[in-house]
Amino acid sequence: MNDAAPIRLGVVGTGAISQIVHVPIFAEREDVALVALADRDPHKAETLSRRFEVPLVLDAQELIEADDVDAVVLCTPNALHEAQAVAALEAGKHVLVERPLALTAEGARRVIEAADKAERVLMVGMPHRFRPEVVALRDFVAGAELGEVHAAHGSWMTRASPAMRSKWRQDPAVAGGGALMDLGIAALDLCLWVIGYPDMKRVSCVLGAKEGRVETAATLMAETVDGAVLTLAVSNQLFAKEDRYYARVLGTEGTGSLPPLQVFRQAGGRPMDITPRQPRPRGGENPYTNAYRRLLDEFVRGILGTVETELPREQPALMALIAAAYRAAEAGREVEL
Repeated sequence: MNDAAPIRLGVVGTGAISQIVHVPIFAEREDVALVALADRDPHKAETLSRRFEVPLVLDAQELIEADDVDAVVLCTPNALHEAQAVAALEAGKHVLVERPLALTAEGARRVIEAADKAERVLMVGMPHRFRPEVVALRDFVAGAELGEVHAAHGSWMTRASPAMRSKWRQDPAVAGGGALMDLGIAALDLCLWVIGYPDMKRVSCVLGAKEGRVETAATLMAETVDGAVLTLAVSNQLFAKEDRYYARVLGTEGTGSLPPLQVFRQAGGRPMDITPRQPRPRGGENPYTNAYRRLLDEFVRGILGTVETELPREQPALMALIAAAYRAAEAGREVEL
């Protein structure tokens, strides 16, 4: 690919995340040419293509195999991610996959192996890793400024809006699960990434009431091989004014939590506030969209070779933990990993 030419990019799946994030952000970049869209609902794809002047609407396989497409963004139902990502990588495309990378640990490994073999950029849609406050908290942990981490707690609760949820999300064969798969993957990745993705030892989990055939809530507790405790609570049926999420890390010398970012460390026998000042998103943009903008920028720069992106090699461990949590919930007991 000519370094001076824009990256020719196609988006497969034109649901909410594509409409709100991927297509608008990529459409405004001068180093990206958004050349094609694909969706199982051609009318939806065509409507979005007219709005953002995307020249082609193809079916998914045509887009993935197209010679004039350099990179593919996959925003399709969960069960399609693995096969479509592998096909795109084998076709020589760089790939960004919305979470999860695959429904299983083995599937995630296959996608990573395909990217390794193809020598192409592979990223997963985890925008929280690009939020300044999350990065700052991770740096405090990595620098041992909170001492030895002995606990991490996370939660993501979204307001009840069943009319807006995609029908495929109620099908466990397609979605892979309910709230634990949908919200838990991101919330767990945030907590685990902040504390350095430690090896896990065991997990227990209780699932909440079901919406159709998938759970609307889940509560998880896991232990690392070093004895630290990780807890998580998620729900997509929160009755409240707004969505709520948080992460908290407890160490022997300090604690950190967000949002907002607050960091306290032991000093002279008393806690001292050492919270760094955080930048505000530009142009009044909300933190969610701004984090995605940073993620997509990293994807583009990785393709251009101006940054070196690492393959998401921790994703099999994340999916193994999710699978073990579902087994624990079904068995009604703790499960060893």
